[in-house]
Amino acid sequence: MSDSKAKSPQPQSPVLPRYLYRAEQVRELDRLFIEEHKVAGIVLMKRAGRAAFELLNTLFPHGSITILCGAGNNAGDGFVVGALAAMARRDVQILTVSPAKLLTGDARRAYLYAKQEGVNILPYETGAASHLPDGCVIVDALVGTGLSGELRANMQDVINEVNATGLPVLALDVPSGLCANTGRTLGEAIKAYATITFIGCKMGLLTGRAPALVGQLYFDGLGAPRALYRALMPAAWNIDFNALKRHLPLKEADAHKGQSGHVLVVGGDLGMGGAAIMTAESAASAGSGCVSLATQLDHVTAALVRKPEVMAHGVDAASQLEPLLKRPSVIAVGPGMGQSSWSEQLMQQVLKTDKPLVVDADGLNLLADKLAAYAKRGHWVLTPHPGEAARLLHTNTAVVQQNRFEAVSELQRLYGGVVVLKGAGTLICDGERTVVAKVGNPGLATPGSGDVLTGIIASLIGQGLGLFEAAQLGVYVHGQAGDKLADTQGQFGMAASELAPVVRKLLN
Repeated sequence: MSDSKAKSPQPQSPVLPRYLYRAEQVRELDRLFIEEHKVAGIVLMKRAGRAAFELLNTLFPHGSITILCGAGNNAGDGFVVGALAAMARRDVQILTVSPAKLLTGDARRAYLYAKQEGVNILPYETGAASHLPDGCVIVDALVGTGLSGELRANMQDVINEVNATGLPVLALDVPSGLCANTGRTLGEAIKAYATITFIGCKMGLLTGRAPALVGQLYFDGLGAPRALYRALMPAAWNIDFNALKRHLPLKEADAHKGQSGHVLVVGGDLGMGGAAIMTAESAASAGSGCVSLATQLDHVTAALVRKPEVMAHGVDAASQLEPLLKRPSVIAVGPGMGQSSWSEQLMQQVLKTDKPLVVDADGLNLLADKLAAYAKRGHWVLTPHPGEAARLLHTNTAVVQQNRFEAVSELQRLYGGVVVLKGAGTLICDGERTVVAKVGNPGLATPGSGDVLTGIIASLIGQGLGLFEAAQLGVYVHGQAGDKLADTQGQFGMAASELAPVVRKLLN
């Protein structure tokens, strides 16, 4: 791949709306916009094309443009982009994957608009993408949000050819082949440099495979009035850090440590002490007044050396844990816990308490297997990654990732409390709302990262935040800490133990 193909300017991070919708909800918003607010469909299509063209000019002010169009309204947006590019004297061509005779309605009008402006419109021929010149940008207007099943083979072939070029792609509304509701791929999917979506932000653009395919995500409401959005309840919500910050308690001048909560971390079987130690350390860095650790005796010295502020206790049996359960305001259980008889006994003892819990790692695996009788509780936060979620749902990871929204809702229904389904586009569900956290980067996929998150969430609960708010804020600052580390030091080699000091800065 040549340098001119590999390099393109980095866009600024856009602000996305709070409300997220399913594709069919956005189509309903589109209908209401046209019928109740008396805006013609072709007008909305031209607004979408204008927004896309302006973004295209910002990101790629130079070079040729090739627009790939299918047969629906998504193609109509592409034809408008082509017309505007021709009017601006950009070097532009449109390649159609479907015959022009199949175009109807507004898409047909947009096609005629592009023809009127003298755009060169040609049928796409096999291998055409591989002959595009260096410096070309591709606009993906192949398939929109109406896709319900897997793409046809010929469309998948086109997508594979586009992805193989390495040229930057601007996707209109959704990268072709990506499910706008779930974030899964429907066969092959376009790997975009940037995506601009319209009217309503589609929930599937933020989780699952989407973060790897969407690129930088932009939104344009096309002038929709606020009243339009009152007609539909959002399917999910974007995380709102500014609102969450208001839940953090202010420390009064006469504050003492007892007012900032006491976190007890239970975990760290033989050979796995580091996980529990990192959980305790992150709880302290997130503002807990007191942090205790119940772990194997072999790990106590390491804990004291690493974080002397943590009250570390060696625990050989459940009977030794019982008195330690009386003092804390919240218990974080599972990091490095293992699934031995020692682990099972301690987990059983913890589950007998009425304290709020944050359950992670082998605590979740024990719930899924040996301790299923304890598996529903209102006052806890469960933090599974997709593999742990699959065990809790008695399925496999692929099924979980096919529809993460459905999986997190089912986990919450079965187990109660608040569920944090980790991964790209982490989901937080309390049974009434599902929030998506568009933070973090692949560098966070490192051992111990989840243990740090567990400590942060437990600390925030101990400081008085509700479970749902603590889970959201914990996920956000954890992801932001990873992003800040990536900005300064890069993603490769990121260590979980580096996160806690950054979390402290963010919370301050």
